[in-house]
Amino acid sequence: MADTTRKALFVCLGNSCRSPIAEGVFQKTVNKMAQGHLWEIDSAGIADWNVGYPPTNRAKNTMKRHDVPYNNVGRHITQEDFNNFDFIFGMDESNMKDLREMAPDGCKAKIFLLGEFDPEGEIIIRDPYFDNHDRGFEKCYQQVVRCSKGFLEWLEQRSDM
Repeated sequence: MADTTRKALFVCLGNSCRSPIAEGVFQKTVNKMAQGHLWEIDSAGIADWNVGYPPTNRAKNTMKRHDVPYNNVGRHITQEDFNNFDFIFGMDESNMKDLREMAPDGCKAKIFLLGEFDPEGEIIIRDPYFDNHDRGFEKCYQQVVRCSKGFLEWLEQRSDM
């Protein structure tokens, strides 16, 4: 396979739970599946509330429980991201609406709802932020694991990307 670099950005509202979990899980999945491509992977938020802060403790604990390394901090999505990344993934329909509105005409990035790649058909990635327990974080993690693998398998079948 060609030694090309692909770039993926995972986006949720605040960049404190879903998108950091997706970033970490996707990196781990890429490393495990070793498809012959180098990947640059990041996450960002539609809102700028968590810029410079690590993910919530519950998100970090979920990743730690599953041996998903993570040491990034929150950032706000920028206009440049749409031409820097090959793929941008939103976690829900609200994220997708915002991403489509923000995307400049003719941008490089292909924008997807991450859940489109869930073989179990759960299209919306669970937002556990307001839960008062960890079950939503675990559900989010499991969804992202399936979607990451599903996307990479889908991408492997494509010749136009």
